[in-house]
Amino acid sequence: MNMWKTTVLGSAMAILSGTTAMAGCGIEGGSVRILSNDFPALHAVAAGAEACAGDGVEVSKNQTADHRDIQVAALTANPAQYTVAVVANSSIVPLMNDGLIRPLDDLVAEHGGQLLPTQLITIDGKVMAVAFMANAQHLFYRSDILEQVGADVPSTYEEVIAVAQAIRDAGIMENPYAMNTAAGWNLAEEFVNMYMGTGASFFEAGSAAVSINNESGVAALNMLKALNEYADPDFLTFDSNATQALWEGGELAMATMWGSRGGAILDDEGSTAEVVGSTVLSAAPTFGGGDVPASTLWWDGFTIAANISDEDAEASFIAMMNGISTEMVQANNDKAVWLIDGYQPGPASAGVAATAQAGAKPYPMLPYMGILHTVLGNELADFLQGNESAEQALADIEAAYTAAAKEQGFL
Repeated sequence: MNMWKTTVLGSAMAILSGTTAMAGCGIEGGSVRILSNDFPALHAVAAGAEACAGDGVEVSKNQTADHRDIQVAALTANPAQYTVAVVANSSIVPLMNDGLIRPLDDLVAEHGGQLLPTQLITIDGKVMAVAFMANAQHLFYRSDILEQVGADVPSTYEEVIAVAQAIRDAGIMENPYAMNTAAGWNLAEEFVNMYMGTGASFFEAGSAAVSINNESGVAALNMLKALNEYADPDFLTFDSNATQALWEGGELAMATMWGSRGGAILDDEGSTAEVVGSTVLSAAPTFGGGDVPASTLWWDGFTIAANISDEDAEASFIAMMNGISTEMVQANNDKAVWLIDGYQPGPASAGVAATAQAGAKPYPMLPYMGILHTVLGNELADFLQGNESAEQALADIEAAYTAAAKEQGFL
């Protein structure tokens, strides 16, 4: 079994610190082809990389919410369809498993001298990615609506439910809460967050055998179901774009959303002064008497494909360093919790920082965690729709995961 040793965002101070990127490009030639997720912070990074185009250098991008689904096939091709894959804790795992990204030590030594150790995602002694932003899901709330019902800021999910009930009873909103529960990856991540809040392990010690069919798993599922009693009945369609739109439309009083949405929600576009002025970002709640936030810490960073020429690899690394420059951060300060020199923490970063400071743990970077995440996304909708018990849902997840882990050689 390949048990990776990694260096990632070890503290809140690491999350809110950064580095100086190269100023300028200096690329002599090559092709840069970027695959990434699709949200404002990554648009800014890609724009910085695109500034390196010209003089024989081509830069293109595909920014899509489906990036996880296409990255393995795209990088398996020879040459790879993309030279850069922007990844996070979980999405780097399948690329590592299949040997589709290259070590970056030589490129870091030549072109990344200002990078801090906390930015270097080191796996089995080799730098495999460069992190440039931190993220976590946490609580967003409307201070004006909480004041209307005389509620303090919730610090536990039990308190979130109590406040939601008070808002409903007061006739202010029938569905005052939302989280990213779209069936599939998003729903699975909400279970992962909640289960992390129990402090229990996903797997048996030293093994790929899953270990969530227990009291902690039942508690996590029941809390997810209780919260979604206060969400719109269409909650199984809610991704980040949907929850942001609901928030900006003034339809929510509380939500669990990604910190990377904070800048867009707190700006003066797409919403009203009333909503923006009363929106506050706070730490992810705990639940069940635990003292660990029910959330996971994430990093986003870039990797370089293995199946490309050395010329394209070097051009891609330099372009991405330009994409994560201090100048980019200064122009886009509030779009993320940047790990880059020049970043000034503000209201948009408050929730991520508070969640980290409260002791949230990183998303598990294990070779077989992706299998469990996929199975969770496939199996949990039936439970939340009331079609099966928590115990049956967990038994189904255990069976499906075990079959897949055996097929892939982890068990």
